[in-house]
Amino acid sequence: MKSTIINLYFINNTILTFKFKNMTGSIAALGAGLAVIGAGIGIGQIGGKAMEGISRQPEAAGKIQTAMIIAAALVEGVALFGVIVALLGNK
Repeated sequence: MKSTIINLYFINNTILTFKFKNMTGSIAALGAGLAVIGAGIGIGQIGGKAMEGISRQPEAAGKIQTAMIIAAALVEGVALFGVIVALLGNK
């Protein structure tokens, strides 16, 4: 495998070299983190809008809650898929 070399030069000409032989693990972790952050934002928006809808029409609370749970499950499924793809890309 190729290794990426990063050189940092300081004032006294000291060179520090860091070799990253396998960066796929950190990239997979970044992808998994982004998937989870996206799901958190999505579920937060779903919950917030559902609460707004219930406060405007309390008689429709059951239907809004059902739709909210289905939408949250779909968002969570996509996030889980993103995490699995990111972790499988590690290999």
